[in-house]
Amino acid sequence: MRKFYVASSFKNKETVMNKLMGAKKREVSLDIKYLVYDTIPNNKLLNGIINLYSDVFGGNDKELLIKMKNKPKLLFNIALYDQKVVGFKIGYELDNNKFYSWLGGVHPDYRKHGIALTLMEKQHEYLRGNGYKVVQTKTMNKWRNMLILNIKNGFDVIETYTDDNGLQKIVLEKTLLN
Repeated sequence: MRKFYVASSFKNKETVMNKLMGAKKREVSLDIKYLVYDTIPNNKLLNGIINLYSDVFGGNDKELLIKMKNKPKLLFNIALYDQKVVGFKIGYELDNNKFYSWLGGVHPDYRKHGIALTLMEKQHEYLRGNGYKVVQTKTMNKWRNMLILNIKNGFDVIETYTDDNGLQKIVLEKTLLN
């Protein structure tokens, strides 16, 4: 059975320079809608995620779909602006207590509006509500903004290693429930 939750409609605000008005500042409000799916979402949303994944990571969409189908208890957190996928966070269960936050990204045109942070918060809220005690993620130094966001939001570095392709990986964990 497909479960779908509307996490919230949330106004992300950021002060930006209004070039037309000289150096005056103005508030820009994006009406971002956040969705949560505990299974693979409908084709329209899935295609939006795949396109954004390709834009952010340059990845192969067929590989991503194959990997998704082999993950247990997938969870999708999706940010929509004007019915367009502008951000996503995908994860899956490692065991009854631990969840792996696997992939996430925000479209470059929508960064610096708090979307990645809100996706993380919505994911952690869902995980707590479903009894997960720990969330784990991996990143690399080249994804510095994600590394900093994770550390600022309670993740601890627990391990580093070099993968089979010679890439340095950083493993982080956060306790959600004691």
